[in-house]
Amino acid sequence: MKAWFLVLFAAVAPACVATVHTDVPTSPEPAKTYVIYLHGRIIENAGPRPTDPRFGLYDYPAVLEALASRGAVVISAQRPPDTDMDAYAGIVVTQIEELIDRGVPPENIVVAGFSKGGGIAIRVSSVLRRPQVRFVLLAACPQGPIPTQLRLTGHVLSIYETSDRLAGSCKPLAEQSEQPQSFNEIKIATGKLHGAFYLPLVEWVEPLLDWVHRASD
Repeated sequence: MKAWFLVLFAAVAPACVATVHTDVPTSPEPAKTYVIYLHGRIIENAGPRPTDPRFGLYDYPAVLEALASRGAVVISAQRPPDTDMDAYAGIVVTQIEELIDRGVPPENIVVAGFSKGGGIAIRVSSVLRRPQVRFVLLAACPQGPIPTQLRLTGHVLSIYETSDRLAGSCKPLAEQSEQPQSFNEIKIATGKLHGAFYLPLVEWVEPLLDWVHRASD
């Protein structure tokens, strides 16, 4: 099943009319779902298809194609090296407000972040204070103490890999005194460590898309 899924994306992605932007479109369609995807740290320094010696190939373009495969408009840009997470969270907040100002309902906006990108998504959630906006956290919560200044708001889906030694459950963050509107968490077990999210594997892509599109129906 896994191999079939990856072969399918490789075969159909060039022919798909996937909608991927690097910034907020000038005239968004309010009925569509908009997914702002925030990539992992390695893309900042090594380009869109880097290979990590521990985790393998990170196919950023293939991930974007997968996120757009059910009709969502994906917004994602390669960040510059050593991007400050708090500063970039401010950019994402501005993008969300621009979408809303241009007619997109907040419930049609999803911020999805992996690893460092997930850390940025958490910061967006913490400062945005728009309860209808949704967030997907992919291997986003480091193991160890929770930064006391961060909170989750909105509707949140967390997905993490059981073999990952860098990130784990976001439940402790969701259980802070100020809690999100809703919180769901999924464990996957691919054995691929942090690299489970480097490729559009069915184990995390399908539940993510099910949650994003079911919630927006």
